[in-house]
Parts: sequence; C-alpha cells; structure tokens
Amino acid sequence: MKILSYNVNGIRAALKKGFTNWLDSTNADVICLQETKALEEQVDTDEIKDIGYNLYWFSANKKGYSGVAIFTKLNPQKVSYGSGIKHIDFEGRIIRVDFENVSIMSLYLPSGTNIDRLEYKFRFMADFYSYIDELKKEIPNLVICGDYNICHQAIDIHDPIRNKNVSGFLPKERKWLDNFLKLGFIDSFRYLNSEPNNYSWWSYRANSRINNKGWRIDYALVSKTLKDNISRSFILNEAKHSDHCPVGLELKF
Repeated sequence: MKILSYNVNGIRAALKKGFTNWLDSTNADVICLQETKALEEQVDTDEIKDIGYNLYWFSANKKGYSGVAIFTKLNPQKVSYGSGIKHIDFEGRIIRVDFENVSIMSLYLPSGTNIDRLEYKFRFMADFYSYIDELKKEIPNLVICGDYNICHQAIDIHDPIRNKNVSGFLPKERKWLDNFLKLGFIDSFRYLNSEPNNYSWWSYRANSRINNKGWRIDYALVSKTLKDNISRSFILNEAKHSDHCPVGLELKF
C-alpha cells in the first residue's frame, strides 16, 4: 500500500498546476491532503475520480480555510469525519479511513502564527494527544499523516539556532512530539532515512526552496504495531504545487 500526504495550500490552486496528472503518475493507493481550502462542491472533482479515486472531504466551517481530505483507490470499510472534539472539527482538521489492516488519518495541526493561535495550537495538541491515546486502544494499526507544523529535531530544520524561538521549533512543541511518539508511533521517514537536508516546507521568501532552506513539518507517523510492514519512506520534493511537498511511505502486508 502506497500512502502519500500533501499540504496542497489550496486544492483548487494545485489543480491548476497539474496536480491530477502528477497524482496519476505517483500510483498512490491513498493520498491524505491538508489545507484544501475548499468545500467539495467548490471543486471540479471529475478528473480526480476519472483516474480511479474515491474522494472523502472534511472542510472547515469557514470557507477558504483549513480543511482535510483523503483520496483513495481502495474502498474503506469506514470513514470517520472529524474527531468529535468541537473546536477541532470546526476547523476541519481530521479525517480517517479504516481498512482491514490499517487505518489512515489526515491531520492538519494548527500553526502558531501569533500569540492567540499559538495558545490555540497548544490546546489542540493537548486534546489531540488525549484523543489518539484513546483511539489507539480501539484501532491499534494507525497511520497519522499530515502537516504537524512542528520540526522534531535540529536535523529537521535548516537553521536550528536562529529558529529556536520560532513557533514550529519551540522546545515545548518538540517535547510534545517526543511524547506523542511515545504513545507508540514511529516517524516513518526517520526510521529509514538519517540524512540531513530533507525538508517538506519552504517559505516563499528569499528563494528558500531554491536554496533548500526548509523545515520538515510533514510526517507519516506509523503505529509500532506496523513497524515490520514499513518497506519504504520518502519525500517527493520535486512536486511543486504548494509551499509544501508530499511525504510518503509504503506498507507491505
């Protein structure tokens, strides 16, 4: 099973940049999207359906903001829209599809762009931690793909010294990710790749992407129960429909 995760920074904008042809070329079984910024009825979905995908959307109440989706060639046994936590679901940040051997979630964790949003980010992180701690008792084989808006370690950011007080690399955020992994998850990319200079997001400013001054904030976290099923993990930095690029993994069953 080939799984991708991609913050598209607006699905309608990505479609205009050749997203469908690119997706078709990847031969992905499942792709988790974040920051779709659209209701399903606002998107011309026929071309995506024509290449074999079933589409599941969970959008924010606020139009043009946030939103997650999962496109899959496989038929899920169940689709769960949201988390049941009102403030999380209001912003359209979680959707999950369940298959026989694995459940796959698309997550869009908030960024801390200002004081208010940073406070909200920590509230989200605390509630999401508790939510997953309970969910994994019911569904042990979880893959949580998405934009976590956190760089875990110094290797995951181009300038750890200058960014040590910037949201996304704050000690408290990094500690949260430490503790989240201890719930029983593996960072699938780092599990198989130890090389530096691998990033999934670049600022639009100062030629950051050309100079590879990036952050690795997009992850496919995999339950330890699936550790032996991870056959490949990767970052597709040649895909340029967004300020992010896709990350992915392959599981063998």
